[in-house]
Amino acid sequence: MSNSLRTIETSKNFAGVQALSGIHLELSEGAILGLIGSNGSGKTTLLNIITGVLQPDSGQVFVGDTEITGWRTDRIAMLGVGRTFQIARLFGSLSVVENVELSVMSAPIKEDIDTQVIHLLDRLNLNQWTSTQASILPYGVQRRLEIARALGIHPRYLLLDEPAAGLNEEEAYELLTIIHGIREDPEFGCGILIIDHNPRLIMLLCDRIHVLDEGKTIAEGTPMEIRRDPVVIKAYLGKQYESDEKVELE
Repeated sequence: MSNSLRTIETSKNFAGVQALSGIHLELSEGAILGLIGSNGSGKTTLLNIITGVLQPDSGQVFVGDTEITGWRTDRIAMLGVGRTFQIARLFGSLSVVENVELSVMSAPIKEDIDTQVIHLLDRLNLNQWTSTQASILPYGVQRRLEIARALGIHPRYLLLDEPAAGLNEEEAYELLTIIHGIREDPEFGCGILIIDHNPRLIMLLCDRIHVLDEGKTIAEGTPMEIRRDPVVIKAYLGKQYESDEKVELE
């Protein structure tokens, strides 16, 4: 039995533009995989195909041994694939705790709801905001709330689409420390796929990195392998990342 989320030869064309071409990507449970590339390289398109927002023109998507290609988004979520979006999707008129409660109540297993909500609020550093209406939260807190909601269904795989976009450096590093903690938390332990445009933050956080350019995979490897790869340096990173320096999460 496979314990991974996989795309196999996944391709997508939009009006003659090849957005994705034969993508093989694998996310193991408990791993953190970065997905990087320039704007328009196909990153969000790939997430949309995995989660059923878009259908591929060819190729397959698997969760474990179950093929989910063409499934509805809600059915994919119930199988254990949670995600966030570039723009946070929250119930703006509801409080933080109500947003989290609704997510937990939609999970396949509805046991100890109050305990689960408390744990999510604590893990995402949301305790001081519990009664605040979601629409008036600071932007960085909204991003954390969306992750809490995605975790409420107890996903095996969590897909994060630019969760640190728009955050200042301090907020971004706080968020990525939280994400690292989610992987280490036995309550979750899910595989995490994260898109972000800050290569240093991706390298601090991820076990492996998958690089797209114009809809094609140009590299996959450890952070050290990616930062040394001349193709990636030329296409995306730039010379400032060409270094033998080891990067660690503080």
